Amino acid sequence: MKYVILLGDGMGDHPVAELGGRTPLQTAKTPNLDFLARNGELGLVKTTPDGFYPGSDVTQLAILGYDPKKYYTGLAPLEAAGLGVTLSPDDVAYRCNLVTLRADTGGYDVKKLGPHAVMEDYSAGEIDSLEAKELIYDVNEQLGTEVVQFYPGVSYRNLMVWAEGKHRVALTPPQDIIGQPVGEYLPKGEGEKVLRTLMEEALAILRGHQFNQERVEAGKRPANAIWLWGHGKAPKLPKLTERYNLSAAMISALDLPRGLGLACGFEVVKVSGATGAVDTDYRGKAECALKELEKRDLVYVHLEATDDASHQGDVQAKMKAIESFDEHTVGTLLKELPKRGPHRVLAVCNHATPVALRRHTNDPVPFALYEGPATRDRADARRRFNEADAQATHVVLADATKLIGKLLGK
Repeated sequence: MKYVILLGDGMGDHPVAELGGRTPLQTAKTPNLDFLARNGELGLVKTTPDGFYPGSDVTQLAILGYDPKKYYTGLAPLEAAGLGVTLSPDDVAYRCNLVTLRADTGGYDVKKLGPHAVMEDYSAGEIDSLEAKELIYDVNEQLGTEVVQFYPGVSYRNLMVWAEGKHRVALTPPQDIIGQPVGEYLPKGEGEKVLRTLMEEALAILRGHQFNQERVEAGKRPANAIWLWGHGKAPKLPKLTERYNLSAAMISALDLPRGLGLACGFEVVKVSGATGAVDTDYRGKAECALKELEKRDLVYVHLEATDDASHQGDVQAKMKAIESFDEHTVGTLLKELPKRGPHRVLAVCNHATPVALRRHTNDPVPFALYEGPATRDRADARRRFNEADAQATHVVLADATKLIGKLLGK
């Protein structure tokens, strides 16, 4: 038996006025996801335990069978693993977004973090990874010490590690405060003075940086500040591969899923055209997954583009990502999987990211669990892979940690 997890990050949504009161999943053309829905088990799953933020770290941990209440330590430690950064037990890792701040009077010449600085873009205009790397290198050259180090990641998603740092501090995801003054969301708690100082000093380095001057001249948003969040210490996860006695591979453009995969005992496979954005190589991910299935039992394919478009508030980009994922990733896999014999496919959203809100929510999200090859297509079932049809089945899985067992038949 071969197993495939197809995860659409932030694919779930709310009804959108622009789409006539339908969600992007209801509106998009998704014949392949719909095939899974009508020929398998369709329902809703609660991926975020009560009391947790519905982040991609928490929700993907749950989907892979790890109770966040027991195993969750933070987003950044998983990203550190994906970047190959080893954390000592007392080290604290922080996600370090490159962001765009603007002054409340207009313009990007922000001299100080506070009530007059507004979060314009949590991603600095989807800054290119090469540009981001140069900016993070410069920040590290001027602010890095034996205690604090900065590491480049993918695009705006970078990392800071504070050796024997403080972790009892309240930090806010920048995507949750778009359009708001940042003053009240600065670090609060143990170590807040150190973290605020680093953010202020990085602002002084970045605001006049040549790359940012060139970005503004080109009509792009500058990466004129860093924003620290998602902190925690290294997790200790029992390997999923050992628990279920199988081999597995993780395919993702991002460090977070890759780090999670490594912690679970997966091989991490990179696709050269995978970007984490709407222009990612959808077919390349499917072809890579099929190649991995020749030698492994389970493949996990992660799509970030849907979440990325949601945070940008771009419903058309989200629909394009959904349709491209359906056609080139899901469709390519479903065409070839029957040649490999019995297989099970789990298609699932890890959380909703409504385009109107531009942030994650803890709504239950659709999942479809299919076992093939199908003897016939139940075209008469009519149901599709979307929020409303999943709700109509009255199947609600209240604990996402049970999904992996359902997939593996355990």
